[in-house]
Amino acid sequence: MENSLQCPRFRGQNTLIILAIIGIILGVSPIFNTKTQKAEADLILENLENLATIQENSLLPISNPFGPEPQVTRKIRVVITAYSSTPGQTDGNPYLTAAGTWVREGIVANNLLPFGTKIRIPEIYGDKIFVVEDRMHWKKGNYHIDVWFSSYWEALNFGAKRTYIEILES
Repeated sequence: MENSLQCPRFRGQNTLIILAIIGIILGVSPIFNTKTQKAEADLILENLENLATIQENSLLPISNPFGPEPQVTRKIRVVITAYSSTPGQTDGNPYLTAAGTWVREGIVANNLLPFGTKIRIPEIYGDKIFVVEDRMHWKKGNYHIDVWFSSYWEALNFGAKRTYIEILES
């Protein structure tokens, strides 16, 4: 039996299905009654092609459609540990960072780098980007990074690791 996705007479239907899905997501009517709606659908499809490539019936992401990768300004050798929002590990409100934001995944504490500095820990987390929004006890020094975890046990099991961080341009 012939695969309907590869049959030339059904290619137009694949495009229509994709446009219908995009239209539903963006609130554009999937049935094009006017030239304006058709133009909007063409614009959506054109913008979609900038974000992903269409291969058969799948959308494949393009590697960073929002701009170039952040550049590494320097690398620093550090000790990485972990902390959580437990009263014994924090001062004051355990859910509030020193920068005045709520704790969440992706924040780190450090005494050397300014708040808002973006870093990567490539040997442990690959390309994941962290943001400095908290501070540590002054005895920890400047070359110590504390990664926030939502659970005490996750933080405890993380342990301590010697590695390097990449400081990204701001």
